[in-house]
Amino acid sequence: MTGDVGLTDMPACDVVDLLNRGEVTPLDCLDALEARTAIVDVAVNALPILCFDRASDQARLLMQRPLGSRGRLAGLPVPIKDLTDVAGVRTTYGSTIFADHVPEKSDILVETIEAEGGVIYAKSNTPEFGAGANTFNDVFGATLNPWNTKLSAAGSSGGAAVALATGMAWVAQGSDLGGSLRNPASFCGVVGLRPSPGRVASNPGAKIDRLLSVKGPMGRTVEDTALLLDAMTGENPADPLSLPRTESFLAAARSGWRPARVAFSADLGITPVDPEVASICRAAAARFGEIGTFVEEAHPDLSEAHDTFQVMRGLAFAASYAGLLESHADKMKPEVVWNIEKGLSYSMADLVRAENNRAVMFRRMNAFFDTYDLLLCPATIVAAYPVGERYVKECNGYTFSNYVEWLAIAYAITLTTSPALSLPCGFTSDGRPVGLQIVGRGRAEGRVLAAARALELVLDLGPITPIDPRSPG
Repeated sequence: MTGDVGLTDMPACDVVDLLNRGEVTPLDCLDALEARTAIVDVAVNALPILCFDRASDQARLLMQRPLGSRGRLAGLPVPIKDLTDVAGVRTTYGSTIFADHVPEKSDILVETIEAEGGVIYAKSNTPEFGAGANTFNDVFGATLNPWNTKLSAAGSSGGAAVALATGMAWVAQGSDLGGSLRNPASFCGVVGLRPSPGRVASNPGAKIDRLLSVKGPMGRTVEDTALLLDAMTGENPADPLSLPRTESFLAAARSGWRPARVAFSADLGITPVDPEVASICRAAAARFGEIGTFVEEAHPDLSEAHDTFQVMRGLAFAASYAGLLESHADKMKPEVVWNIEKGLSYSMADLVRAENNRAVMFRRMNAFFDTYDLLLCPATIVAAYPVGERYVKECNGYTFSNYVEWLAIAYAITLTTSPALSLPCGFTSDGRPVGLQIVGRGRAEGRVLAAARALELVLDLGPITPIDPRSPG
């Protein structure tokens, strides 16, 4: 195998330390990634858009600054999900409508990452407009799970998760509405963190007061994920929801904080779960007891989640894509068309009911954290499924009514505005990764990261490396 495999296998935090000491350069990192991507991505299709020339120019400019003054990432390369604009780089949103689109201006988030010394070198694959938890589209095709290339990488940040798992990225940016940072992290054996709304500033889009969709970090370890979150945060007047930077999340992850009392629920009372996945997650949650944490089974009442999420998701799709439906319906996948039309069909009474119910769910969740430091549950209800299946249609004898209902264990948390992290916690009997979802009180990302790091050390799964993706799974 060619390329500096040793460098690409290192944790992101270690690479940043090398960059800050001048022992490697940003150009060295780009060379290592370019070599790695050339031999690996042909088998998994995670990074369909590459911009190494732009990245090299960016790296050279950064290297003109003294060591120690190049930002939190110090020249670390970062791939950006193909839903997020990067100036001068092809950005398709996974849609044939935008197959040749090249934005003139980057998203706020990209500008923030670059200001912190992140070097953008690729766009990661995503489903059309991020819709659905299986990463495939008519522009680039499907992204394949590196643990078994016959399986789905989940989505919609599937390309980001696979790039991490295969050594084509040290950290990666993603986004999450119904689990899009958490689902692929679970399927691919990496870490994905959905931050609280406003924690990461980004372009507001059609819904300026959005609370469902957020952008966030992914990494191979908890510390690496916290490192990227630090480089993504900060208040920006162009995003009215954005929050000021108040702490270092990497420092929080390393703080040694331990939860006193946590709750575990296999299903949050709202969804079927594969019995093996539930068992793996329950066993992982129980190991918090080894660090002195009291663990018991409980969950807040989230019974309104299904109706509330469908209405609010429909509204978001209608606001964002109704205009495209009128002129390009023939170029949209049926699930996107269904979601837009569903959104357009809702009445004011539907919207009022959904908003009221979401407020009730938020208050219940907030009260729940008066008793428990954290809520634990599976990040996904199944392990990776065949990539040719568009979505999970059935679980444990229950048939789902639509293409997103199987994501309830993630989207119920979305509705409460709580930060949530998917941590690798074990494997099924046939070797598929499983993620434990760690949920905290709103804006408590620091505690979520600290607890996840503590459990990561207890579980001690070792280097989580998938099969060689160049060989069929």
